[in-house]
Amino acid sequence: MSTFKGNIAVHAITWGEDHHKALEEASKLGYRAIEPWASFVLSYEDRIEEFKELLARHNLAMTGLYGGASGGMNRRFANPDARQEIIDYNVRLARSIAKCGAEHLVFGPGGPRQKPTSLEELKQAAVTINEAAKRTFELGVKACLHPHLWTEVQDENELDELMNLCDPDVVFFAPDSAHLTGAGMDPAAIIRKYRDRVAYVHLKDLTSKEATKEDFPMLMGNEALPVFCELGLGSIDFPPIIEALNEIGYKGWMTVEIDQSTSTPMQSLRICRDFVEQQLNIPVRGA
Repeated sequence: MSTFKGNIAVHAITWGEDHHKALEEASKLGYRAIEPWASFVLSYEDRIEEFKELLARHNLAMTGLYGGASGGMNRRFANPDARQEIIDYNVRLARSIAKCGAEHLVFGPGGPRQKPTSLEELKQAAVTINEAAKRTFELGVKACLHPHLWTEVQDENELDELMNLCDPDVVFFAPDSAHLTGAGMDPAAIIRKYRDRVAYVHLKDLTSKEATKEDFPMLMGNEALPVFCELGLGSIDFPPIIEALNEIGYKGWMTVEIDQSTSTPMQSLRICRDFVEQQLNIPVRGA
């Protein structure tokens, strides 16, 4: 496997709403960039210089934020009644992203998923995505469509239809190794298919269906096994994904993400860091 040409970041989701601890511990682990919670950044919306100083104190850069149709209950791209609200929300996020020197806005779909998304619904979604993406692009921020399990954009046919309907000049792609795999897709093949539009990446592992609690000795108590797990402990074969990214010339951010820790956030992200450094041969500390 050739060396990954981009840079590694970490997602703050593992720390839940303990946002300051996320910055502190991510920095201690040697990560040099982070994707924080959008709500946390918006709490500094009118004093963004303070947020930038906070990042600087922890020697962290911001890679982008997660937006799209997220941030509201039952809000969906496919619902035209939510169009203006979604556009306004993402413009707000894009302004903060740009002021922090970042360039990416993950367009997460709305949920929860109730049924497959019809072609007519996808056409409505594309109108909203195109308009919101045009507005964020004017601010220097790339809107990156992000298929996600349990949402209105989950399956390959939904992704393909939307990518076809959306303007390639302003709508980019943010593949997630676990969400693509969980929906039955081959992440490496999807990355190659949309090679000209990949602009941001989430690196995530998926717990094997055959896994038992003995596979996760760090579990504390009788917790159920998480859907997503620490890198290297799940079912995803990462080297082909790295090869595909290298093949398309991707040199951007690859953000390590684990939704739920099986021990503590710091321990989980240490496991992920060590996997990235030792098994994928990608530097994290000091990079």
